Amino acid sequence: MHIPPGLPIGLRAAVVVIAAWLTLATVPEARAQFASPAGVVVDAQGVLRSQSVADPGLTKERRMAAIDALPGNLRQPTPLRKVALSRLEAAVAKAAADGRGIPDEIEKLAGLTRVHYVFVYPAEGDTPGEIVIAGPAEPWFTDAAGRVLGVETRAPTVLLQDLAAAVRCFAPGQPRDRLVGCSIDPKPEGLQAMQAFLRQTGRVNPRATGAEIVAGMKEALGTQVVSVQGVSPATHFAHVMVEADYRMKLIGIGLEPPPVPMKTWIDLAAAGGVAANALQRWYFVPDYQCVRIAEDDLAIELVGEGVRLCGADEVVMPDGTRLTANRADKASTTFTESFTRLYPKIAARNAVYAQLRSLVDLAVVAAYMQEHDAYGKAGWAAETLCDEKAYAVETLPAPREVETAINAVWRGNRLLTPIGGGVTIHPRMALDPPNLLMDEKGEVGAAHAAASQLPADVWYWD
Repeated sequence: MHIPPGLPIGLRAAVVVIAAWLTLATVPEARAQFASPAGVVVDAQGVLRSQSVADPGLTKERRMAAIDALPGNLRQPTPLRKVALSRLEAAVAKAAADGRGIPDEIEKLAGLTRVHYVFVYPAEGDTPGEIVIAGPAEPWFTDAAGRVLGVETRAPTVLLQDLAAAVRCFAPGQPRDRLVGCSIDPKPEGLQAMQAFLRQTGRVNPRATGAEIVAGMKEALGTQVVSVQGVSPATHFAHVMVEADYRMKLIGIGLEPPPVPMKTWIDLAAAGGVAANALQRWYFVPDYQCVRIAEDDLAIELVGEGVRLCGADEVVMPDGTRLTANRADKASTTFTESFTRLYPKIAARNAVYAQLRSLVDLAVVAAYMQEHDAYGKAGWAAETLCDEKAYAVETLPAPREVETAINAVWRGNRLLTPIGGGVTIHPRMALDPPNLLMDEKGEVGAAHAAASQLPADVWYWD
């Protein structure tokens, strides 16, 4: 790519340059759930980088081997598997006490792929209480990148470690409104250096090539900062949020093909449609109208796809500070709306977005249990799941920085600046009265009643 002489960068440059981030690391094989072809990992120093893994696919032999390795009652898919949380925790504690490690069926929550219901059964006299989560389940296998998927649908399996991380965010006790999320952001000094580089480039080297501009921008921006809120950054929960955020941005700027046909921001951005110092910020939030609650508050159903992509337009000042833009970027709005509308199809093709949806579900579940004192009603303190020494979930390198990756394409007459954003989850907002969906037909209450006969001495059943 060559910029014709005499075209000052930022004024008439016929290049659109967008900065993003590269993410990744080395993780223990037993918990390496987030890497995938075109996935990400985090190294021991907390630096994120890209990773590519060749996946041979699920052959008939692999499928049968995965199914045969499971107990007989977990070898078939089911539309509604129930998991009793206090009994599950007791099984975890017993396995830890025996020193034999946590069985795979416990770590994988008996093959659950979504949480559709939460049922609370208060203690009555000598009858102990219980909290039950329920949803579809199927046998599972581990793909070449270490991600656990259902053998029938390729939907990611809900993991015990993610449930434990969510419970710790909203543990028994006084309800607290807690933010759970992540953000990947350029440093102010990096933005300032990049602005200076772009001004200098137009004056000093008007014949600079696209490759030279990319290299200069990358050096000027330096690394970008990863921050995680509400949950330990050393958890699989945090890694999934960061990967989903990172890979969504790569799709938006054209560095990773979208998993389904759609127009991305780089496809839609027009030369005059975005200010030269615009900062496009995209971030995931829950669809907070996702809870249908029974009349007696003892059961909820999680409905919908649960995740939306939003945009927040900013501008970058010469000193690197960021301000809210005066006008919205139409290309950004169209991209975020399309991503949200297509989210079910995207999640079906790319497991990390289905995992993010499960994290939102688990956070809402934990917030509901805390808000409505399900712990107290059921007599369950979640002591083992909340104790890192009893059940460790902080086992991964904490992501701290990402190397800047640059994409450059020939487009119009604007030089556009980096993208920031993240994942922001306020689970308790889903429980605010304006967002709650009422159980007008009594279907959630009926499902609660139907599951009330808990079989003896088991922690899961169909």
